[in-house]
Amino acid sequence: MHINVEHLQTHAILHLRGEFDTYYVKDLQQEIDELVKSGVTRVVLSLRHVKFINSTALGSIIKASKTLAAKNGKLVISRPSPFCREIIEKVGLDRVVPIFDDEDSAGRAVVEASAAAGAKASTLKVDDEGSVLFSPIDEKRIQHFLSEAARKKGKLLGETIGGKGWSSVGRMASLDERGLHFTWNGGDTGLEPFAMGQLLAIGTELKLKFRLPLFMQGFCEAIGTISEIEERTDGVKVGLSFSKIDDKVLDAVRQYAKDLKFLRDELRKATGG
Repeated sequence: MHINVEHLQTHAILHLRGEFDTYYVKDLQQEIDELVKSGVTRVVLSLRHVKFINSTALGSIIKASKTLAAKNGKLVISRPSPFCREIIEKVGLDRVVPIFDDEDSAGRAVVEASAAAGAKASTLKVDDEGSVLFSPIDEKRIQHFLSEAARKKGKLLGETIGGKGWSSVGRMASLDERGLHFTWNGGDTGLEPFAMGQLLAIGTELKLKFRLPLFMQGFCEAIGTISEIEERTDGVKVGLSFSKIDDKVLDAVRQYAKDLKFLRDELRKATGG
């Protein structure tokens, strides 16, 4: 990753380019320290050309924000790449370091010390970890509970597990090395929560695909057995234990859970929560 510093009359812009991972954390901190020493405490962090960012790098942004705030300054983010924006909003970092769509509005925000103006509010919590693609291994369950029309709708535009058959998508609620929890609103099946609970009954094995965007790119795959099912007014919440998962994926899951805990702790400190 490369960092270019653009000095303006009222603030500085740090233009980052490349992949922002653990190795480059020290570079960002060094640039922030140098700016503070020179009396510059209003900084815009441009992430337009950052293709990848991990949890340690996000933690360094929180640290930089706290460093500048301690000097009555401000840090904001401008024009993040789609990947960076998704991760920043997913973990809730934009509640601490606001996002702006262009450098002019970002610059005005740091100068006016009004970071909330123009920033996009986050509606996601730190533990909202994305989507889960799933499909019961026993195809007879699918045929029993879902009509042919519903099964066709569940092919998710080519994102099916194994490239064929029915699958659907839920919203992950938690993830660790033992398994995961996700919520499901039924998708296009037309099922009521009671029927969803029957389709995804305790003991049902699911093929799974899920993302670890802070640690790995693309989908991870596993097989899990449902151990909990809770009916809700808008769907069901499912808990399952991993029964088959690659060792490398399991290591990534452990690291991902550790990363998220680190970010939760840092955000809690930064917001006084």
